[in-house]
Amino acid sequence: MKMQKVRVKRLLNTLGALLITAPALVMAAATPGEKAPAFSEIDAVGKTHSLEDYKGQWLVLEWFNKDCPYVKKHYGSGNMQALQEKYTGQDINWLTVISSAKGKQGYLEPAQAVAVAESHKLKASAPFLLDVDGSMGRAYGAKTTPHMFIINPEGQVVYAGAIDDNDSANPAVIPNSANYVAAALDASLTGGAVEVASSRAYGCSVKY
Repeated sequence: MKMQKVRVKRLLNTLGALLITAPALVMAAATPGEKAPAFSEIDAVGKTHSLEDYKGQWLVLEWFNKDCPYVKKHYGSGNMQALQEKYTGQDINWLTVISSAKGKQGYLEPAQAVAVAESHKLKASAPFLLDVDGSMGRAYGAKTTPHMFIINPEGQVVYAGAIDDNDSANPAVIPNSANYVAAALDASLTGGAVEVASSRAYGCSVKY
């Protein structure tokens, strides 16, 4: 009887521990129409960026993995850099995030990230944000590379999902694809409604 009570107590302790840690294992999500999750991450040159820093400003978040064929599709063609250059030129902030854990595909040390930013001709507002522990990615529910989010000056998410409507890894499809990010930004900046506020993100899984 005494041994049985000990076993029951151990089982209850184990279940209690699981209940405490379970919320940390569940990915949250940035949902259009709701407040964007807070974040604070260091970029490849050591500068800290937080959501609060961009209060009152437009912000695009893009998840990146240099080894992903879908990232190569948009960077090898120059499509992503063209978007970055166009909209940062309109005073829109653009942060590109790497959430790959150390030892996983796409992980970069700071010096490597600086070199990759140069080789990929990154036109974002800052060098890569290095989300090594995956906290930012999980807060946003970033599932793929690329995965895109647009946040308005009020801190609300206005778009979350894929960069466009064609999930092929072939860059040849880009000219005939509907770019959701560009459409959402163009509509928002002119006071119009965002027709597609969310979509299924496609690409390689984020390597948490």
